[in-house]
Amino acid sequence: MIKNYIVIAWRSLTKNKVFSFINTFGLAVGLASCMLIAGYLYQELTYDTYSPNAKQLYRVNLTTLSNGGSDEYPMVDIAVGEGMKNAFGDVKDFTRMAGLPSMFVEYNNKQFKEGGLIMADANFAELFGLPLTEGDSKRALSEPNSIVLTKEMAKKYFGDEPALGKTLLVSKKPTRVTGIINKIPDNTHFHADAIISNITYTAGRRQTWSNIGYYTYLLLRPGTNVKSLEAKFPQLVAKYVVPETQHDMGVSLAEAQKAVNTFLFSLEPVTDIHLHSHTKFEREGNGDIAYVYIFGALAAFILVLAGINFTNLSTAASSKRGKEVGIRKVLGSLKGNLISQFLTESVLLTLLAMAIGLGLVYMLLPYFNEVSGKNIGMLFYLNYKAIAVELVIALIVGVAAGIYPAFFLSSFQVLTVLKGATIKSSKSMLRSGLIVVQFFISTAFIIATIVVYQQLSFMQNQKLGYDKEQVLVINDTYTLGNNLVPFKDQLMRDKRVVKATISSDVPIRTSDGTQIYLKPTTAGQEHSEVHANIYHIDEDYLPTMGIKMAKGRNFMPASKSDSSAVIVNEAAIKELGLANTDPIGRTIVRSGQREFNIIGVMKDFHYSSAKEKIAPLMMLYGHSNGTIMVKVKTADLKGLIADLKGQWDSYHADGPFSYSFLDDQFASLYSAEERTGKIFTSFAVLAVIIASLGLFGLSAFSIRQRVKEIGIRKVLGASSGSITGMLSAQFLKLVAIAIVISVPVTWYAMSKWLQEFAYRVEISWWVFALAGAIALMVAFITVSFQSVKAALANPVKSLRSE
Repeated sequence: MIKNYIVIAWRSLTKNKVFSFINTFGLAVGLASCMLIAGYLYQELTYDTYSPNAKQLYRVNLTTLSNGGSDEYPMVDIAVGEGMKNAFGDVKDFTRMAGLPSMFVEYNNKQFKEGGLIMADANFAELFGLPLTEGDSKRALSEPNSIVLTKEMAKKYFGDEPALGKTLLVSKKPTRVTGIINKIPDNTHFHADAIISNITYTAGRRQTWSNIGYYTYLLLRPGTNVKSLEAKFPQLVAKYVVPETQHDMGVSLAEAQKAVNTFLFSLEPVTDIHLHSHTKFEREGNGDIAYVYIFGALAAFILVLAGINFTNLSTAASSKRGKEVGIRKVLGSLKGNLISQFLTESVLLTLLAMAIGLGLVYMLLPYFNEVSGKNIGMLFYLNYKAIAVELVIALIVGVAAGIYPAFFLSSFQVLTVLKGATIKSSKSMLRSGLIVVQFFISTAFIIATIVVYQQLSFMQNQKLGYDKEQVLVINDTYTLGNNLVPFKDQLMRDKRVVKATISSDVPIRTSDGTQIYLKPTTAGQEHSEVHANIYHIDEDYLPTMGIKMAKGRNFMPASKSDSSAVIVNEAAIKELGLANTDPIGRTIVRSGQREFNIIGVMKDFHYSSAKEKIAPLMMLYGHSNGTIMVKVKTADLKGLIADLKGQWDSYHADGPFSYSFLDDQFASLYSAEERTGKIFTSFAVLAVIIASLGLFGLSAFSIRQRVKEIGIRKVLGASSGSITGMLSAQFLKLVAIAIVISVPVTWYAMSKWLQEFAYRVEISWWVFALAGAIALMVAFITVSFQSVKAALANPVKSLRSE
């Protein structure tokens, strides 16, 4: 019996090739989309769950309160982890990790610049469940100058030779390979190509509590009440942070004791970091739980829409099978047999769609990985567990989507269908409602896509407060040593160079910061600390970058006092409470009771993403050997770069010549927003395609029901144009209703999204008008295909049976 059902189902599908293709392709697109989204969601939801200790592992975060605001950091000071372990029995162990700057690594005259290096405690790999394929995981990082490599990095330097025990030169320092790990898992909040022992850099360092710099993790004992443990942390602040603050900042004990209420440690589950943590200085860019909800709902929505379209297309084609059903019933087929037959066809089509969907996944996976920033392999969809899930989904979708057509087709009355009467359904309101839902979602995605790209364009083209065009950034200039200044002087003599500056940072990032406060002018005067970022620059930085001064002056090489001078931005002046007074000549105190006199105030410029408000910034003179930024004016960039490389090589620097362009680095600030825009665009197109298929099915079904009406109208003199307009109007009304509903909902949702950005666009009325026009145009084209065909049909054929 089942074999007979399958044979008949296959014949039916091959007999109606165009219909079967449209229906199968619609399902395949929906299923492929769901599979891609499922891979994304799986990776997002399984971040940092690979460790056996995942449920007991927590990161120590720090929140500082000042000036009515707060700053949250994912790092704490060097002594916090051990101090918490010693103070509280609930803490079983701790480990620390910190990022390292890019370093030159050398072996047998092979030298590479490595940016994926971290330093960590000896137990880091063990606590995070990173088993070593070579070496002892408990001892590999216990000695100074030891390093654990990933298998890929080991092969890069040693080829097929054994790496264990060999010595690399890391920034000219001999470092022994003591372990090999396969790789850092993709779904973790940190990644590295190599781990250097923490003791290499921290041996003999003062054990302090009041700064940041180390990602610190606590392994708690099972059953620990995390909230109760956090409630005890102020004891440690009072014991360690208060005296440090009093000593380092030179404030009174009463002033320092405010730290108990403004210097707050907290614990965050490691498994929550990727989706729930958005603090300053995260090790890597994290995901967002909101997108998980959005994409999860989208996957369910697409699956439902694929089923809706199947139902609509099946019922639209049902009138062609009315006589088939009648004949089967005359020959003795029971209603149950017919239902089984049609469900078999539905499941067979769904299985075929699943197979095509897997093919689409294979083709689209590289693009999806690029857009989403993931690394999902095809094997994820082809292991036996995934295949079992896919077959179950295909079965459920096939049965669920085929139930209504099966019962609808099997309920035909024999005499009615054999006479050739039109088969009508009482579910038109339901299908019309589904079309409204489909185009509501489609229009919403079109609006969201336009707003995302508006915001991205705004951020990329807003006035930055400095000039990023035609700026060449020469990296790792510290490798020139004492030849740094002569190299700069030599390139300044090139007529293609406008200006050049030596600095610690380019104006899109900062690597240093400190707490500062304004030195009181009278005894007993209260003050508030603010966190300020720090740039170390020379006297050419501001003119090279085109940064304007609001008050005061720039640094002057001839002024000896400028070694203790500072230039601050307008944001720092506001937070220090000097907005309404003259700040020139006032003194700023930073950690270590170091004092700096304000000689100038520069206008605010964006030195980070537009998602962040411009924060206080102070510029200090000297100690700026990280980069040289060169303002150039030439069409012959290749020639200039070649000449600069020649000059670099003539100084025999310890590292190779490396450069980039400032505008390229600026563009990288918004890579996450660009990915979001591409994702929204892809799903907007997908939603429109699915909605159009549904509309195509409903219009085909509806027009077939009105064939004789159309024939009569044509006989009575109606033009093809008027008939096309009449048939299209009812569907365009549904789309118009969907547009009206989507506007307020999408406006609210995108307004909430834009609140994540300190500097953002306003949503204009034309965005909704454009999205509505696109939706109406797509709907009109889809419906017109059926309407025009019906309007041009010969009325004699439709009226022949009357």
